[in-house]
Amino acid sequence: MNKKTFFGAAFLMLGSSFVFGQEIQIDKRVNELDEVVISDSKFKLKREQSGKVITKITAKELEQSQGLSVATVLSRSAGLFINGNGSAAGQNLGVYIRGGRNRQVVIRVDGVTVSDPSSSAGDFDLRLLSVSQIQEIEILKGASSTLYGSGAATAVINIITKPESKKKISANFQSSIGTNQSQEDQDYDINDFVNLASINGTVGKVNYLASFGNQFTDGLSAAEVPDAKSDPFSKYNVYAKLGYQWSDNFKFHIFGNLDQYKNDFDAGASVDADNRFESKQLRAGSFWEIKYPNGSFTFTNSYATLERDLTRSGFPSIYTGDVHTFDAYNKYTFNYFLHTVVGANGSYSDFDLESVPFGTTDLVETISDNDAEFDIIDPYVNVVYASRFGLNVNAGARLNIHSAYDTQLVYNVNPSYSYSFGENYIKGLVSYSTAYITPSLFQLYDTAFSSGNPELEPEESTTIEGGIEVSHSKKTLLSVVYFNRTSENFITFDSATFANINATDDIKVDGVEVEASTAVLDDKLSVKGNYTFTNIDRLTDNIRIPKHMINATVGYQLGKKTYTSLSYQYNTERGDSDFANADPVTFEPARVSLNSFGMLDFYINHQVLKNMSVYATMSNITNEDYQEILGFNTKGRNVRIGFNLKF
Repeated sequence: MNKKTFFGAAFLMLGSSFVFGQEIQIDKRVNELDEVVISDSKFKLKREQSGKVITKITAKELEQSQGLSVATVLSRSAGLFINGNGSAAGQNLGVYIRGGRNRQVVIRVDGVTVSDPSSSAGDFDLRLLSVSQIQEIEILKGASSTLYGSGAATAVINIITKPESKKKISANFQSSIGTNQSQEDQDYDINDFVNLASINGTVGKVNYLASFGNQFTDGLSAAEVPDAKSDPFSKYNVYAKLGYQWSDNFKFHIFGNLDQYKNDFDAGASVDADNRFESKQLRAGSFWEIKYPNGSFTFTNSYATLERDLTRSGFPSIYTGDVHTFDAYNKYTFNYFLHTVVGANGSYSDFDLESVPFGTTDLVETISDNDAEFDIIDPYVNVVYASRFGLNVNAGARLNIHSAYDTQLVYNVNPSYSYSFGENYIKGLVSYSTAYITPSLFQLYDTAFSSGNPELEPEESTTIEGGIEVSHSKKTLLSVVYFNRTSENFITFDSATFANINATDDIKVDGVEVEASTAVLDDKLSVKGNYTFTNIDRLTDNIRIPKHMINATVGYQLGKKTYTSLSYQYNTERGDSDFANADPVTFEPARVSLNSFGMLDFYINHQVLKNMSVYATMSNITNEDYQEILGFNTKGRNVRIGFNLKF
């Protein structure tokens, strides 16, 4: 399918929105005080009606996480391990959920799936977001390709940014400074600077928002080498949104953002070098919503152009990519019990590479975006039945129509039963779901590192889940979930051929996730914790994935104006590859073990004025010495102070 046909389909779906109307008047039985979840159905359902255990990071929790990175906040969730988060600021982040990797996780921002076709996994860089810009986050684990398409094999991270103020004009200014030092360097030099300024408001039917953020970090070398020079990192983000509320039943907005970062990096494990990486993303799009009795129609679309400039050992490579996406869906509720979603999701991606061929010195186009391109059109349907007597069923199917591969059907069946008594409930759930992951353009065509393989086949996976969730007085929550996933045609890197290949054997992994939270003493004291067991012994590709993970946070409200917390994270041993000691014949890297580690963090926030708060953090209090990646540095004990000013 060419671009003209692709966008013709997109605008046809937009035009149909004015015929059918959309975003829905969901279950009117949902009380404003009830906790609601959206990600597993696209409807606002009470938590006990959902057939999944969804991790929700609320606005209050994010407000109590000022100064922390999005990756740090996410890594405290059950089953979610972000490798590289404790390393130098420019280190690539590995998002590992239930034994899966970046390419098996879908990230959505305000209803739009975000990705980068020029990266190896096609994944979105979480460093482009700031906690201060986010209203709430939902983490939906398990295969969710029915609603969210290719890539949603292990999880969907659904991020909702903050809405505009109802006042005509409102402003927010945030700034923080901190250290960025290793375990050996504890001089407490100020090397980390983060700033954010935003203005927003509503004038009549028009709402607007504009923000600018920047960060500069220095003081830490990526490679663990004595006397190595530091690798600086800098980024800035610009975001703007303009909306119009025509009536209670019709609204739309357009948005645009520019994100750019630069960082120096080293040649590899324990090797100091002068390499440079620059990334730039320009994204624009729109959101349209029309409501009608018992239903609504929603259309979202976005266009992003991305450029990644990589200079390694003096040889440059320039990766560029374009992504066009749309999602159009109609939601309708029958008699408050039956909720339906019918829609179509599409994307068009292309990829261009300029590099210096071996034995030459000139930069030439080695991959053309006329060759490295594909598009996807996916019609889908999902139905949720939420009975009055506790039985709930979520089921759906999606037809993946890919320009480079055969058509693939994915589906899910997710029954659950909840028994409510007073403000308490007990919920049991099971699910069976399939997922489909097409190779990224980078995996198919990259030649700069000779890893591209146009013969790659898509991954297919099947996930089975079963669990129980118990809630008491809307203050205490306990859940236990077992998961089991089997993947066919798993894409992995072959060290012998230096190329991406499909594994010949099925990849199997299972595990258990336990989550618990409670609030006591009139909600002054909050305790949250989770434990994850991932049976990595069943994984043939289990690099850097811990078998056991524990997270715990204790928060206490010291009066009306002061909040403080202690957070602890523990990860067991992880495997890694030692390429420096690879087999001289097969080039198979030696397998090494990275030690287990535990980190204790402290946080305090105090409201100085009605519109101003200050905060301070101390991370890795015990100065734990550990490695996330063999031969690379991690952060030791570090401190940060900052303020948040609102008008």
